[in-house]
Amino acid sequence: MTAYAIPVVEPSATEGGILRIATIGSVDDGKSTLIGRLLHDSRQLLDDQVSALATASRRRGAAALDLSFATDGLRDERDQGITIDVAYRYASTPRRKLVIADCPGHVQYTRNMATGASSADLAVSVVDVTAGLRDQTRRHCCVAALLGVRSMIVAANKMDLVGWDRDAYEAVAAEMRALAARTGMDAVMVIPVSALNGDNVVERSESSPWYEGPTLFEAIDAAPAVAWANGGSEGSRLPVQWVLRGPGKGRAYAGMVSGGTIGSGDEVVILPSGLRSTVSSVSTHDGPLGRAHPPLSVSVTLADDVDAGRGDMIASSASPPEVLGTLDATICWFSAEPIRPGNRYRVKHTTRVLPARVEGLEGRMDLESLQLSAAAELRENDIGRARLVLGGQIAADAYRSNRLTGSFVLVDEVTNATLGAGLVELDGRTVDRSGL
Repeated sequence: MTAYAIPVVEPSATEGGILRIATIGSVDDGKSTLIGRLLHDSRQLLDDQVSALATASRRRGAAALDLSFATDGLRDERDQGITIDVAYRYASTPRRKLVIADCPGHVQYTRNMATGASSADLAVSVVDVTAGLRDQTRRHCCVAALLGVRSMIVAANKMDLVGWDRDAYEAVAAEMRALAARTGMDAVMVIPVSALNGDNVVERSESSPWYEGPTLFEAIDAAPAVAWANGGSEGSRLPVQWVLRGPGKGRAYAGMVSGGTIGSGDEVVILPSGLRSTVSSVSTHDGPLGRAHPPLSVSVTLADDVDAGRGDMIASSASPPEVLGTLDATICWFSAEPIRPGNRYRVKHTTRVLPARVEGLEGRMDLESLQLSAAAELRENDIGRARLVLGGQIAADAYRSNRLTGSFVLVDEVTNATLGAGLVELDGRTVDRSGL
């Protein structure tokens, strides 16, 4: 882990690209205000948006422009002064476009935070220096790391309230570096800021002459992006979402490409059946393609008439995912009803849905030590390890290899409510499914 610097990418590697950012941290640490300040000071709010913010601020009794309203658009959010749902805002730097997910900090809405972080390249963790690290800060960092986020910028916020005391900044920086190291983050940078006043957000502040690093805006501009749908997998994966039939044209299989590219002539395997074929063509709505790159949605035709449908996966035969009948997984549990051994759910993995039974729990993660401890159940917002027995088979990669094919959600069999998110660990084994 790098102590202060996130690797800088050359302009040629980022021009025209997209960086996905998730802002994380505890409630009231200033995430929404920081994003609002970033948008305002980089002149990415239109005049009518600023006027609407001024009107909303006056209506809520604020003496000055409340920039948190730039992301907190729900009435309940503005009434309560907290973020409830994930708010997405779009911006740009000199090198790239930004998709910013303002994630809620309240523990009740951890599930929404996980949604925002699931496709992020970079986490911006906001910490109130007057309060230090809280449980929710640790929980958010842990969830972000589990969801594959490897780089983090820490905004040590509200420095104006401690008189820009360097010792207060260093205390937060040391704790966050230690936390990032334990969660497996590859790089972390800590920036002293005042979101309320705009210090070190876009413009450098004279209040911190001892700080020689970049502003938040500069750090975001230089941060590396990853192809979240590419995932580092060696071969292509195409979960079949739809089978297209046309008169005299045979069948085509539609879905979103992940892992690697797919093109005409590629040898593929259809999973979980194991049937093999060759790609004849790849097309989009705009016409045929030579090769399709992640995360493009395409339709492919195969040289052979194979039995494949929604829920199957077309994958590179040279490096296919593993076919599993059980899942050993890290679980982020969102439901008020605990998950226990013996409980039955439905697993939704890519486009495939199967019944599942919880065979056992390995333990619950302690947010202080980040170690597993024995547990009979996982409660709301707990993170732990579980083994699931499936009523069929899925083709999956380890989550660290491919975010799309290495993740799943657990769904209530009756209400179809999403209860938890799972990350495949790939140490499962095929077992007897007769009891399902």
